[in-house]
Amino acid sequence: MAPNQPQLGSLAVQGPSLKPQTIHVSPTTCQDLSLFKDILKEYRRLDDTIVMRLNRANASMRDKDRIQGLSGGSTLQDQACEYIWRELVANWKRRTQLVEYCVSVVDQSITEKRTSLEDQSQDPASQRKTQGQIYADEVKRKQVHRELTVEEIVRKRSADAFRSRCQYFVPPQTDAEARKMWEAAQKE
Repeated sequence: MAPNQPQLGSLAVQGPSLKPQTIHVSPTTCQDLSLFKDILKEYRRLDDTIVMRLNRANASMRDKDRIQGLSGGSTLQDQACEYIWRELVANWKRRTQLVEYCVSVVDQSITEKRTSLEDQSQDPASQRKTQGQIYADEVKRKQVHRELTVEEIVRKRSADAFRSRCQYFVPPQTDAEARKMWEAAQKE
């Protein structure tokens, strides 16, 4: 494959892009719901392809074992599960940060507009316009909050698929936040 050609098919979701794109999230990103949802969609790609990624991670660990020999006392399955688990948790954390950041941006916008609305020096037309903007921001806030519910569903589905393939996996004791996510996904 030529170096400038993109990876296609199942190879494209095997691993992270060779040239990952850094996305700088700003308040403008949060105000543009379609952009916000597109970013979340990209982040959820790992969850959508978890079974295939587990298969590929197992195959990759088998290849490493053949070439270099098994490292440590863990099995190939354990290594593959731990690798995918670390990726999943990192993605879950990034998505949670994104949603929480955007919730705070929209909340701040609403607070600022309510404060300006309380300023009695505005004419009635400006007040109606501000009230309309507050309403629009409240709708936006509800949509962003809904992403938290979607996130719970995606995590539950991913955790179920992960557990079906990595039945004996237990998250490391050293990562309290990851263990908390694991336990929450098991309860739901």
